[in-house]
Amino acid sequence: MSHRPYNVLFLCTGNSARSILAEAALNHLPISSGRFVGYSAGSHPKGEPNPYALELLERSGIPTKGLRSKSWDEFAQLGSPALDFIFTVCDQAAGEACPYWPGKPMTAHWGMPDPAAVIGTPDEIRQAFTDTFVTLKRRIEIFASLPFDKLDHLAMLQQVKEAGRS
Repeated sequence: MSHRPYNVLFLCTGNSARSILAEAALNHLPISSGRFVGYSAGSHPKGEPNPYALELLERSGIPTKGLRSKSWDEFAQLGSPALDFIFTVCDQAAGEACPYWPGKPMTAHWGMPDPAAVIGTPDEIRQAFTDTFVTLKRRIEIFASLPFDKLDHLAMLQQVKEAGRS
């Protein structure tokens, strides 16, 4: 591999559900192994991951140790990982003024409904989380399969944004 692993940050407002699911998926999908490192953060972190998100990851065989709700400010500080890609996964975070990201990462919006906002039975809430996770995994698999070494910057940006429409 000629390039260090790509650092990918997933953002949502609370960093408790969608962005946590995306971070965990990217870090544990076979297609991204050794090629990507996933992170997540929020503009107004809730302080802990949503229990339904953690339950879903554990049921899916994905470790949850180390997952935490954190501020996006952690990634704008000196010494933070050099980010290559940033995906907003909620409309609210996409509309907020983001910190300055060192390294000029490529950004795209992959808006998703918030499963934590679903009101219903525990099974209905679990299903909302599952639906969100399946969609995020599909988008991440499309993103991770892009021929990064063969695409110029503009072509890659178009492909990254297109992955969010899948």
